[in-house]
Amino acid sequence: MKLVVVGGVAGGMSAAARARRIDERAEIVVFEAGEYVSFANCGLPYHLAGEIEQRNALLLHTPESLARRSNLDVRIETRVTKINREAKTVTAVGPDGEYEEAYDKLILAPGSLAATPPIAGIDHPAVSTLRTIPEMDKVINLAEEGLAKSNESRAAKAVVIGAGFIGLEAVEALVHRGFEVELVEFASHVLPMMDGDLAVVLHRELRANGVGLHLGVGASKFEDGDGYPVKVTLSDGKQLQADVVVTAMGVRPNSQLAKDAGLELGERGGILTDANQVTSDPDILAVGDAVEVQWADGSVAPVMLAGPANRQGRRAADVALGRKPIRQAPVLGTAGIRLFNYVAAFTGASSEKLDRMGIKHTTVRIHAANHAGYYPGSTPIHLNANFAPDGRLLGAAAVSKDGAERRIDVLATAIRAGMTAEDLAELELTYAPPIGAAKDPINILGFVARNTLEGNAPIWDFSDFEQVKADELILDVRPTHTITPDRVIREAVAIPIFELRGRLDELRELAGGRAIAVHCKTGLNAYLAERILTQEGFKVRNLTGGYDSFDLANEAAQTKK
Repeated sequence: MKLVVVGGVAGGMSAAARARRIDERAEIVVFEAGEYVSFANCGLPYHLAGEIEQRNALLLHTPESLARRSNLDVRIETRVTKINREAKTVTAVGPDGEYEEAYDKLILAPGSLAATPPIAGIDHPAVSTLRTIPEMDKVINLAEEGLAKSNESRAAKAVVIGAGFIGLEAVEALVHRGFEVELVEFASHVLPMMDGDLAVVLHRELRANGVGLHLGVGASKFEDGDGYPVKVTLSDGKQLQADVVVTAMGVRPNSQLAKDAGLELGERGGILTDANQVTSDPDILAVGDAVEVQWADGSVAPVMLAGPANRQGRRAADVALGRKPIRQAPVLGTAGIRLFNYVAAFTGASSEKLDRMGIKHTTVRIHAANHAGYYPGSTPIHLNANFAPDGRLLGAAAVSKDGAERRIDVLATAIRAGMTAEDLAELELTYAPPIGAAKDPINILGFVARNTLEGNAPIWDFSDFEQVKADELILDVRPTHTITPDRVIREAVAIPIFELRGRLDELRELAGGRAIAVHCKTGLNAYLAERILTQEGFKVRNLTGGYDSFDLANEAAQTKK
């Protein structure tokens, strides 16, 4: 048995190493176009920041170490240029020239390519992406040169184009190194895969750390700067000077080799495979960023994450060597990022994606403490979750200084298990005052979603605001001492929750037969008010997430304008 793997890093090396563990006698050849076959690409920004001090810590394996440990024939700086499916060979070009290599089974793991829009000057020497070891080295050199030139009258400056994972990690790294950083994002908010209201928490954190935000605009030109190596002109006409520019404008599947071989591609340009990673050729499998996968929401698209790539590599090796593979589940896209003092994490489909796909859902928003509120140091977890009409969880996102990733991991597991709001309400999760609450945010989410979906506690959202203003009485039930002039809905009537039962006649007169749209800070007091008023004959609904969510959504809406 001869197995050829094209591409290393997550998917390719997982496949090759797994194949060796299955079959000690198989001949396994790995081709890697670059100099490094196995490196921690997700760790690059953290070496840029200085958090990972040793560069070598990112180099997980070398051809020599892989030969010693796993008896793999790894050939770096060797590019596969052609697949001859009839002859079952690949054409490779390496340090010693071009040659043919035969295979019995072929696994493609070519990864992805950085998106490089046709922007004037994008090849400027002070502009770089941050996806490989050489690119990281280039950015570090540019950064060190900029810092060396900085003084009291000349700050070290950097511009980052794109606010996805790599872009935000680069921003944090450059701030840690002492740069003034400007962040440019074409979408209306950072982390475009997450709903905009939660992204506002990250906008505030970026600004608190001195980062300039340019949202809803793109870069239109790179050229030599005025006293700086490079000048960036934005689509709104603004110009930014920088010592270094990091571009992180997305990626696309590196599928040209597969396309040239006549393998079937999907609508997004990725390689199509079945559930066992087999392409349209039964002897060729494919894994990683270059592959289109089935998502849990029904869409088909590549997933640019290391976890799925590793699992796909294991599955491909099993199939190539005749083993029964582990069943492949639809992808959730569970991911997270640390940004200064916050962590943002998400899983499944966002509300915005569900809207685009026309999938009916209800979005529930809560702001619950990460542990018992009476224990010092509790901090809110801002959590959004989307539920199908039958109560199944479809997706969730959270932002917090502590505890966001733990809750999203639980919710990712819940989606995979087909759990409903009622199931979340009944989960038993770790409790001790310093680390959790008797009612965990997951439980609270289940309580709120169940009440909403069963019609016991109808909700309204910021998106309903114009209709609510026109047709309903907005009632603010926050205790008077908690209200500040800058955090109010101007159209609201204020009756504190503790006075509500004694002022029902007044409220009936104010409502004049209209329904009541009640709100408080986070939704709890408004829920209590809703229960009181509903039983007194009023038609009531509660602002999901309270004023905290309203404020975030309003700021997100202003950014879109």
